[in-house]
Amino acid sequence: MHSSPIAQDSTAGLAGGARSLLLQLSAGAVLGLVVMYGVTFSTSPIVHNAAHDVRHVTVKPCH
Repeated sequence: MHSSPIAQDSTAGLAGGARSLLLQLSAGAVLGLVVMYGVTFSTSPIVHNAAHDVRHVTVKPCH
């Protein structure tokens, strides 16, 4: 039985799309962790206070 080249292309496109999505999600997670780490352990009072104010505005506990 001969498989269609169109079916092969669409399968490769789905695998490439899934790979692209996984790469985007991974990059977003790494960026988020870097930002969180940077704000949490920042020695700059401006950055710390900005993050602290955001926690108050969004009604999340911070103390």
